Amino acid sequence: MNTIPIPGAWQLDSYLPLLQGKQIGLVVNPSSTISDRHLVDTLAELRVNIKTIFAPEHGFRGEADPGQKIENSIDQKTGIPVISLYGKHRQPTPKEMADLDVVVFDIQDVGLRFYTFISTMHYVMQACAENHKSFIVLDRPNPNGYYVDGPVLDSAFQSFVGMHPIPMIHGLTVGELARMINGEGWLGNMSCSLTVIPVKYYDHSTRYSLPVKPSPNLPNDRSIQLYASLCLFEPTKMSIGRGTLFPFQVIGFPDSSFGEFSFTPRSIPGMVTHPKYEEKQCFGVDLRTNDSISSFTLSYLLKFYHRFNDESFFTNPHFFDLLAGTDQMRKQLLAGYNEKAIRKTWQPALEKYLKMRKKYLLYPDVTNPLKP
Repeated sequence: MNTIPIPGAWQLDSYLPLLQGKQIGLVVNPSSTISDRHLVDTLAELRVNIKTIFAPEHGFRGEADPGQKIENSIDQKTGIPVISLYGKHRQPTPKEMADLDVVVFDIQDVGLRFYTFISTMHYVMQACAENHKSFIVLDRPNPNGYYVDGPVLDSAFQSFVGMHPIPMIHGLTVGELARMINGEGWLGNMSCSLTVIPVKYYDHSTRYSLPVKPSPNLPNDRSIQLYASLCLFEPTKMSIGRGTLFPFQVIGFPDSSFGEFSFTPRSIPGMVTHPKYEEKQCFGVDLRTNDSISSFTLSYLLKFYHRFNDESFFTNPHFFDLLAGTDQMRKQLLAGYNEKAIRKTWQPALEKYLKMRKKYLLYPDVTNPLKP
């Protein structure tokens, strides 16, 4: 496809009529842009009646570090109240929903189950269903939308980093996922009044380069490609470059035998405070120039696990299981499974998921989403 995809947010004529005369809530972050301007600023100038901005992880304009709680505030630029969905509560309360008619969600996703913005979307959809409000998704391309991979979440490991029984790489846009959440009864057998403004000129074979980084520690296309493979290192002894300018593109440990490449994590305002191995030189591999990896692999996890070859590799086993969506992967690593054997155990659930996924697609699919 030669035509550049046009995100839903850019198609003002398609959704402004749905907002006119209504009181609006917006779920947005720094990726919520029309060209190089924030959606909030555009809609405010068009006199859309924005009553509330709901801020997810990292904040509405991206001022918070990963995991840092967000406080309620007033947007200094527009004077609109900002309500945190990453602080005291993660679902809008009935009081916060009372004055709204419509809630609009416009956040760039990267197509991975543990990316918390889709969990925020779930909670907002639930609030809309419970309070009888309309929910509009301004859809955006999925930069990892050309394949499906990884274990399907076991409901026993449901958490904010994995709320839905979907694979780690789910192959959906947020609009398609919202349709699935509604259609599968994942809102507690409720459904919300859902409208999706689709992306123009997009299909699931599109390799999309994001014009704005989706979060502080995913600064470029390479980090987004490697995110699925490297995020599993977070609750292990290895560093994946948080505290550098190339997070999710390197792997290292403070031992020179781990590789010739080295980096030293440091606190970086707006990206991370006190990263793992702060001010300690780490040695390992630099994946920024390894163009052969464009999809999820367990090869690096297996390689570095075997350097320790015991449970000490996992610094937080429970969180590893939450990211994986199952405890089976960790147990398989401990039992000595290779990547082929681990992947074989995913296949029945993946095949079942692909059949369900077809019902909710808004865009032409690739021939075989299991083979990127």
